[in-house]
Amino acid sequence: MVDRTIHPNTRVLLDAWRRLNAAPGAGAGKTPQVNDHPELVERLFVIQQMRDNAWLFRNAGEAVTGLLGRQLTNHNFLDLWTGPDRKMMGAFLEAIRLDGAPGVVRGRGETMTGQRVELEVSLMPLAHAAERPGAYRLLGLYQALGGEPMLKGRPVWRHRISMLVPPDTRSEGPQLKLVASNG
Repeated sequence: MVDRTIHPNTRVLLDAWRRLNAAPGAGAGKTPQVNDHPELVERLFVIQQMRDNAWLFRNAGEAVTGLLGRQLTNHNFLDLWTGPDRKMMGAFLEAIRLDGAPGVVRGRGETMTGQRVELEVSLMPLAHAAERPGAYRLLGLYQALGGEPMLKGRPVWRHRISMLVPPDTRSEGPQLKLVASNG
């Protein structure tokens, strides 16, 4: 995934995910600690895929519930999106599940009275979730990209997708080099 333009919190979480999912012995550096990034914890959430293809919130941090203006546990993540955006989001979640790699959504949230905020939602598979049928979970980061004061305390109600950055599953394997000799 090309991550030059993502929010710094998203970068931190993606880097942590990569380190935690690296092959044994391949991870360099220390294991991420919650104390290193306390502002991230309140923006995290976990969703779980159900048999009917709903993605239920299992938990959500205070900043997420504050921006959305409600408790989210057992609510369908896909209900945040409507029409074509809901279909795109469903397919996007399926791509993350199948590829086993993170993806990022850029979009905007809107209140019932029309105030808007730009958003970035990062989603990444949780380790070992695929091993338990019916328990596939994704870790998410719901990040406003500035403009939260413009909401004037009103909750985000509608979500629209501007850009999807799908999982990058390119493998870094041996490279083939062609050498020609004219002699």
